[in-house]
Parts: sequence; structure tokens; C-alpha cells
Amino acid sequence: MNATICVECPSCNNLSEIIAPVDGFARWQGGEFIQDALPELSADERETLISGICPDCWVEIFGEDDE
Repeated sequence: MNATICVECPSCNNLSEIIAPVDGFARWQGGEFIQDALPELSADERETLISGICPDCWVEIFGEDDE
């Protein structure tokens, strides 16, 4: 079963909706590393869950990824 998690960016106040498996979200909240608990999410989605910062603001604040 999936859940929709709504996250408001603290920088721009835009709302991000992330669809994630309930069991994986619970494992992450229980202390499992997010990349292990929610591998089906993109890196941007996982970062939004962790920091609350949306991908656009992340690039504006921290710049592009060097990968």
C-alpha cells in the first residue's frame, strides 16, 4: 500500500507530493537508511523527505550536482 506524503518547501513554500510505500516509510521513520527503506524513490524525492527542500530550491541554494 502506498501513501501520499505532502512536504512544504521551507524556501519557496511550494508543496511536493511524494507517493511512497507505507512499509518503507515506516522503516525509514524507525531508523533505517532512507535509500535502503525507499529505494524506489528518486534521490530528489528522498532528499525532499529528509530536508523538506524541493529540487528547484536545492539547486538554487547548493548548485548543480557534479555527477
